[in-house]
Amino acid sequence: MKMLRFRKDGRAQWGWLMGEDHVTPMRKLDGEAASEVYPIRELEVLPPAEPSKIVCVGRNYTDHIKEMGHSFSEDLPAEPGLFLKAPNTLVPSGAEVAYPDWTSELHYEGELAAVIGQTARNVSEEEALGYVLGYTNALDLTARDKQKSDLQWIRAKSADGFLPLGPVLETELDPNATTVRTWVNDELRQEASTKLMIFPLARVISYVSRFMTLEPGDVILTGTPSGVGPLARGDRVRVEVEGVGAPLEVTIV
Repeated sequence: MKMLRFRKDGRAQWGWLMGEDHVTPMRKLDGEAASEVYPIRELEVLPPAEPSKIVCVGRNYTDHIKEMGHSFSEDLPAEPGLFLKAPNTLVPSGAEVAYPDWTSELHYEGELAAVIGQTARNVSEEEALGYVLGYTNALDLTARDKQKSDLQWIRAKSADGFLPLGPVLETELDPNATTVRTWVNDELRQEASTKLMIFPLARVISYVSRFMTLEPGDVILTGTPSGVGPLARGDRVRVEVEGVGAPLEVTIV
């Protein structure tokens, strides 16, 4: 089942996607559908999450670790490397994202994202996926030069518009057996199976929940595969997680 978050008549709502062109609103999140049916063309589609925080896994694919110039011993990292993005980064599919004038190295990173559906605190790895509301496409935009120069990654990762997300939330997906693809101007730049992740999503959720309570609406980014690279004004970026359905599409301006 696919969920959509949208605004109609000034009010943000959730709904179930009916086919490709219509939405029926929910009486409550992940609940009973109402009787109304709206054509999507009449709605403002929003990012499918309302997070208090966005927790991201860095360097979760070995090929990406290598392409970023990092090395490690024969043993893989023992724990996930985490960072945060702020909620102001969220923009919907179809958005135009401004190339900031303070960076010369804006990079794309396509990813699988999970949206939390229940409060999660000290959950086991075995039960962790039961706390996920659904899955969607994500584009982790990064000012690579500021990631290298700044004390923390706040500017590099949390500028306005630095997390296009959506457009839909798929409730039934195996996060361990899907494929992430990123295109720039219709050229395939990234393609990898989530089977290659060093830390599967369930382990990440369990790990994070030991020290940080995950609330409904929070977003987990699972890391990007190899193939990241620079963007220019005018570039069109498309991210697709197999099984989610509609791809995420934005333009850099």
